[in-house]
Amino acid sequence: MRTSFLAVLALLVLPGAGPRAQEAQVRLLVQASPLAGSQFHDLEALRPRLRVGDPLTLVREPENPHDPRAVRVEWQGHKLGYVPRKENRSVAAALDRGDVLRARIARLREDPDPWRRLEFEIWMEL
Repeated sequence: MRTSFLAVLALLVLPGAGPRAQEAQVRLLVQASPLAGSQFHDLEALRPRLRVGDPLTLVREPENPHDPRAVRVEWQGHKLGYVPRKENRSVAAALDRGDVLRARIARLREDPDPWRRLEFEIWMEL
């Protein structure tokens, strides 16, 4: 599975913010996924404003009637869609534990298949 492969390869050590920074920042890629359900939410209306690299917000929806592990994906307060149901177990568990996860737009493309229009990455900073 692509997500697992990326998670194994994506332990990155990044330089600190300034030239004299003593510590490195470590990011662990948790997963890369297509956006689920975008055809039912704000993606198409917001597409002209979205950019690769834009931060996304992950919001747990434990009371979601369709999936108790649902994780909503937002851009500047607008619902774009969800972490796919088949890939949300570890993300939901991490958010439920209070882990801080970051997400960003990894790829945008014009495609008739809504599952291919936006891909995003989720990572943890250690």
